[in-house]
Amino acid sequence: MTAPGGLAPATGSIRLAAQHFAASAIYLLAGTIGLVWIAPELARGQYISPHVAGITHLFTLGWLTTTIFGALCQLLPVALGSPLPWPRLADLGFWVYAPGVAVFAFGVATENPVIRMIGVLLVAVGILVIVSNLAAGLIRATRRDVTWAAVAIALTFLLSTLALGLVLVHNLETGFVAAARLRVLATHLHVALVGWILVMIVGVSHRLLPMFLLAHGGDTRWTRPALALLASGVVVLATGLLAAQAVASWLGLILIEGGICCFLRQAYAFYRVRVRRKLDAGLRFAATALAFLLVTAGLAPAVLAIGAAHPHLAVIYLVTGLLGGIVLYVVGFFYKIVPLLAWTGRFRGRMGKGPVPTVAQMYSARLAYGQLGAMAIGVIALAAGIAIGQVHVVRCGAVLYLIGLGIFMLQLLGIAFGRVLPAAAPMSAGGAA
Repeated sequence: MTAPGGLAPATGSIRLAAQHFAASAIYLLAGTIGLVWIAPELARGQYISPHVAGITHLFTLGWLTTTIFGALCQLLPVALGSPLPWPRLADLGFWVYAPGVAVFAFGVATENPVIRMIGVLLVAVGILVIVSNLAAGLIRATRRDVTWAAVAIALTFLLSTLALGLVLVHNLETGFVAAARLRVLATHLHVALVGWILVMIVGVSHRLLPMFLLAHGGDTRWTRPALALLASGVVVLATGLLAAQAVASWLGLILIEGGICCFLRQAYAFYRVRVRRKLDAGLRFAATALAFLLVTAGLAPAVLAIGAAHPHLAVIYLVTGLLGGIVLYVVGFFYKIVPLLAWTGRFRGRMGKGPVPTVAQMYSARLAYGQLGAMAIGVIALAAGIAIGQVHVVRCGAVLYLIGLGIFMLQLLGIAFGRVLPAAAPMSAGGAA
């Protein structure tokens, strides 16, 4: 079985990808439950609260980074022609990193220095092990296209994120950065979300969006400038923030905004020429996430200009960009990738021996649409509640987001444990994609 566009899953790394995806989904659930808990602090604009920091890391390190690591286990062999050189090392990295995220987030949220230090040590070692394996795979890759470049750039920013995180953790013990703490924190946040996660999303989307949309005739000229602008913008913005240089900070922001515009233009080009006009659940999630990303880009200049004086605005910026833009986008890709891998693992051996279900029968589209509505409205309610400082509105938004996430977890359990939805007529393996 192949996905639209002719790419077949790498069966040798399905188990490795699956364990990453399972762990990341658990972290997404934990982070979303945590949203309900930190609703009062969000409503007060307390983005430097230890509780907020702990929950944020459940999303960034737990959900997003773990998902990316799992996706790269498939992307390297399938799209770049280079399987992971050391599968056992990949397993070791996972079993160090994944528990380390939980320990670190708990240590940050509870302000326990011992637990926090154990957690950051596990996370750091896990990242170094995993990145070493991925970097070796990139060096051996036979196809060095724009996706290859994006992965290489993003991994570099991940190491920079780790370095800045270690500085912030050390500062909690010594206070050595003093008044520069907020600038270092802002730099850490943007290097992580833009340099590591968004650059990776842009590069992977260049390969996967046209495949899933059946849009191979689309204009692909916008991905390279998107990557160049985002990468250079993060470097310039980080320099400006750390050196307290307003001109450099604004130049970095302009470059990042240009990169986001190019990415949105690239995505539009793929959506516009798609063969399959009706969007499935995963692609609707992606489209909704792109809309939230556009809103976040619109908020960015105001945050840079007046964010320190209006912490509520900074929290809204983080909520719309992280929960509305990045998290929803990755959820959409989950709906495309996870059923495909599950189908391959369970039904590939039955090809030619009888009818098999389609990938679409692995989950309920109606439930997915309901999930999208709940999570999107939840983000809007979160932002509105933060803007007016109303705890009840923020908590309602968090509960809506949690309801949507609960639907998502039920869908994943159905995919993992063999639920197959009925269809008008069973299809053979050739129609499974």
